[in-house]
Amino acid sequence: MPENQFANGRLLVVAFEGWNDAGEAASGAVRTLKELLDLYPIAEVDPEDYFDYQFNRPSVAPDENGDRQLVWPGVTIYGPTKPNAVRPEGIAEDAELKVSGNNGSNIYLLLGTEPSRGWKTFTSEILDVIETNDISSIVFLGAMLADVPHSRPISVFASSENADVRAKLGLERSGYEGPVGILSVLGDAAEKAGILTMSIWASVPHYVHNAPSPKATLALIDKLEEIVDVVIPRGELVTEAAAWESGIDALAGDDDDMASYIEQLEQARDTVDSPEASGEAIAQEFEKYLRRGGDKPDAGAAGEEPWRPKD
Repeated sequence: MPENQFANGRLLVVAFEGWNDAGEAASGAVRTLKELLDLYPIAEVDPEDYFDYQFNRPSVAPDENGDRQLVWPGVTIYGPTKPNAVRPEGIAEDAELKVSGNNGSNIYLLLGTEPSRGWKTFTSEILDVIETNDISSIVFLGAMLADVPHSRPISVFASSENADVRAKLGLERSGYEGPVGILSVLGDAAEKAGILTMSIWASVPHYVHNAPSPKATLALIDKLEEIVDVVIPRGELVTEAAAWESGIDALAGDDDDMASYIEQLEQARDTVDSPEASGEAIAQEFEKYLRRGGDKPDAGAAGEEPWRPKD
């Protein structure tokens, strides 16, 4: 069996809110990891350098004491409190986290909002943190709006720009050409710096774009679990995903046009349910999504991408 290069050494799992995060699926997956692992912030970017506050506005939220405070957009990297440590069995059990390999205490996370400007400087700053902490591989998580039915398993497309990674893990290489997000910029810089990278993208039904998609979050976690050699408990996500699907079923039950459209998507999905066909279909959908996003960088925002079928 080929060596899994992402299950050994220090691994960074990355997700950005915004253009790369339809249904909050990617950021939701990283937040799930953050709640389970023993991590602390090791680096934060200065939001003044990278964010347009008229585009990514600060918000007001209560703190632990109930006092109102401003929350600014930003990006934080989290690292393990004890890198390279072997967790005692009791701690792993109490946290409901099963560590099956060497990577349990070597997982780092990057979570935040996609920056508005200064991408080259931002990338350089993130790479400095990566190299300082001897991180050897990165998994980028993303989610895209797509013409897929909510009632079928969420399609997941894994790819890598690294030929060695593709050969050993059986991944594809994206053939997309066009506008990209910060994930692609970071991935390109990391590969040039000798850091192994791969991307995992989930497809979110475009007709329910304005609500979080726990089913897509689950799909990303399922795929990530195969890569990082850590069994990730699902907790309430399974229940939330079932409720999400039932809620959409109820909406479609009151709308004949929506129900008919979903049925068309189901039939199309069922014709490409073989692994070979579905992989090609997902890759094509990924390219279509990025091309749409190039014209509408805020494609996940409320009011865009209505459920109605396109003419």
